[in-house]
Amino acid sequence: MRYLIAILTISFLATASLVAQGDRASDDIPDEKLTKKQAEIRIGEFMERVRILKSEIDAINTESKNIESQIATTVANTKSCNDALYALIGANAADVNAFRERLGRLEAKVRQMQRMSDADLLARQNEVDELETELNSLKGSKISILPEFFDKIVGLDRDIKGLRREKKVEGYTVGTWAEDKDCLWNIAGKSTIYSDPFKWPKIWQANTDQIRNPDIIFPGQVLMIPANSDKTSEEMKAERSYFRKKRAARAAAAEAGNADATTKTK
Repeated sequence: MRYLIAILTISFLATASLVAQGDRASDDIPDEKLTKKQAEIRIGEFMERVRILKSEIDAINTESKNIESQIATTVANTKSCNDALYALIGANAADVNAFRERLGRLEAKVRQMQRMSDADLLARQNEVDELETELNSLKGSKISILPEFFDKIVGLDRDIKGLRREKKVEGYTVGTWAEDKDCLWNIAGKSTIYSDPFKWPKIWQANTDQIRNPDIIFPGQVLMIPANSDKTSEEMKAERSYFRKKRAARAAAAEAGNADATTKTK
């Protein structure tokens, strides 16, 4: 393209020069026709200028072909180097292209979420989890260490972490059993808390510093209430442990009771 522009520029300048000279010639000989000799001189000048322009165009065309040849050689060498590099990580050009497309889609999603408000991000943390899962999948590929992708992966890791928003943990002051019937089960079932009594282990595990036995809480205790969500694996593990201990305690009590009854009978 730049060579075509150069050619057109030269042609324009040459034409402008010829027109200007023609104007000057008309000024010099305003009312007279050129003589044969003057016309021959003028034609000779024009022909020389055309020859010079053709020579310059030929030189530009030659330079253009040389550059095109150099570009083709560079492209071929680059492809050869890339193929060798891809082979080192057990991939090929198709694998790298597929990776590039996945990474591009992930970058687009992250940019879209970066434009959201904090409130919107808070409500869509599950989508942030999905972005992180996809990034971890990409990081697990050896293709991610290629120079083309490494810095982008590092930047995306930072950007996705920047999308994290934490819900504020609220407090609840325990009332009396007589008036409020407060226990972890009932507290979790309140509409202002979880509306689900089965989530009581969430409150227990968030307050293990002041609740040793989840069956026992005291009026005036200020319990931290985690954000409403499904029970985590740790919370479910603690719940199962609690019920195993309860069953073991009941079995032990029953066994002790049976032993006492047997002793009294004797």
